[in-house]
This record gives sequence, C-alpha cells and structure tokens, in this order.
Amino acid sequence: MGQLEDMQIFVRVVEAGSITRAAEQLGMAKSVVSRRLSGLEQRLGISLIQRSTRHLKLNDHGQSYYQRSLAILDDINQLNHQTSQQNTALSGSLHVAVPLSFGLSHLNSAFDAFMQLHPQLQLKISLTDSQQDLVAEGIDLALRIAELKDSSLKARKITPINFLLVASASYLQRHGTPQHPEDLKQHQILHYSNLPTTNFILFDSKGLRHQVNYQPHISANNGDFLKDMSIAGHGISFSPSFIAWRSIATGDLVPVLPQYRTPSLYAWAIYPNTRYLSQRARLLIDFLCQRFGNNPYWDQAIAQHLKQPAEPHS
Repeated sequence: MGQLEDMQIFVRVVEAGSITRAAEQLGMAKSVVSRRLSGLEQRLGISLIQRSTRHLKLNDHGQSYYQRSLAILDDINQLNHQTSQQNTALSGSLHVAVPLSFGLSHLNSAFDAFMQLHPQLQLKISLTDSQQDLVAEGIDLALRIAELKDSSLKARKITPINFLLVASASYLQRHGTPQHPEDLKQHQILHYSNLPTTNFILFDSKGLRHQVNYQPHISANNGDFLKDMSIAGHGISFSPSFIAWRSIATGDLVPVLPQYRTPSLYAWAIYPNTRYLSQRARLLIDFLCQRFGNNPYWDQAIAQHLKQPAEPHS
C-alpha cells in the first residue's frame, strides 16, 4: 500500500470526523486505519490531526495537506476518467442514495443494466426521500429532485422532472372538470407534504402566472400513495410525470388543465465539493444521463397520449 492510498484514507478520516466511522465506510479495521494515519504523519514528519477522545480536528498543517490531497486525488481521478474506456469493467464499492419513488419506478432497471456492464462492482443503494448528510453517511453519490441551493455540493443534471395535475375520471364526473386554475379552489386537493407550500403555480399559453392556494384534503410524504388516492377518486394531485405516466396511459388518471404549464425541476447527481469523484461514480452519472436524457421516456409517453409533441429541455 502506497502514499496515495494513505492520502485517500486521510481524506476519508477528515470527512467522516472519526477514525471509527472512516473505518466503517472504508470497510477496514479501525486499527488499520489508525496505523495508516500514524504512518502518514511519521513519513511527513509532522502531525496533521489533533486527536481527542471525542473528535478529530485538523491543525494548520493538516488543513493544508487536506486541501492539497483533494486537488491531487481529483486530478488523478480526472486523468483516469479521461484515459479509460467507457466500457471498462469497474470494481470496488459505490454507495448511492436515491429518492424512493423515482428509485423504485425507474432506477431499479437502470442499476440492473449498469451492473450487467460492471458485474464486479459492489453497489449499495439507500432509498429515501430525506436529505442525508453525504459525508457523515459515507455516501459517494446522491440523486436528488430539487432546486439546489446548497453551495457545499457539486451537481450535474441527470434529467428534467415535470409535473402535472391528475385525477380519476370518476372524480371528475362527480365534481366537474376544472377549466381554469381558479376552479381548483372548489376541488379536493391531494398534497405532497414534503413541498414547502400549499399552492399550485401554473402558466398559461401567454406565459401569465397563476397561483392557486388550497387546503389539502389528504396529505402524504409519498407520491405513489397520492397517485393511488387519486386513482381511487379522492381528489386532484400534483404528480411528477415519472409517477403518473403509466396510470395516464391506462386511463386510470386523467390530466387536469393540461393546457397550463407547471414549473419543472431536475434530477441531479450530487456529491460534496470537498470530495473527489471516483471513476465509478462518474461512469454511473454518464450512464444515467444517457439513459434518461433531456426528454425521458415517461414524458414521451404522456405527450403521445395527449397527442402533442414533448419538447426537450435545454
């Protein structure tokens, strides 16, 4: 084992905040990590970390070495990525956190295809809609559907995420079909509780903005549950197209106010800006971007159902 590996271990110890946690993330014995860290300091002839019973803290030498280590590891990783063939089999471990509904609906088959290309890869998937601490949890890469505001993260767009209002035909027969955004105020609304506000933002064909506030009839923190409640006739839900597309194709759900446009988000691949991105993670991001693209298959299916073209995002 060489200095480069010692450098990688040092970086992981710093980011994990403890030797014990770093050892767990690296799949190594705590004694081995501690010995490698001590060996690195002995070779450099300086102390990098102030140790205590509760936490580790970088001294000035350690902070400088940490920043330079990140740059070196990132340069090496970039070089490996640029010179390697895209179909080179990968090995090692990759821990990825993904949204629950999106993961179960679309990423299971994507990860299956990726693992077929790289059968030696050890893949760990965390399915959750909560925002995890990537560093503390030892997560290499996360997919998030959101407006990113965290400057401590690096991100790359994977695919656009569009939304639409949907309801069952039986519900619309009982309560009437909205013809204008204001009509939504008279309807039962199913609310995704992870959203910060209880209102709809819709844009008409002239680009005019319409905001509709509502009192939720049913709230839930899972889009698939709300889809099922909509199918059962309990109201109108604001659904991601990647959830609603099959139900629209089968007729279980009907788009409401399809002539109005809703704000879009993106699915992002994110990782801490203090961590170099491994070749494994880079190739997975490339794979997902290519698989879904700017006009994902679920939006194409909805557009075909509505008999109108789906325009790719820029």
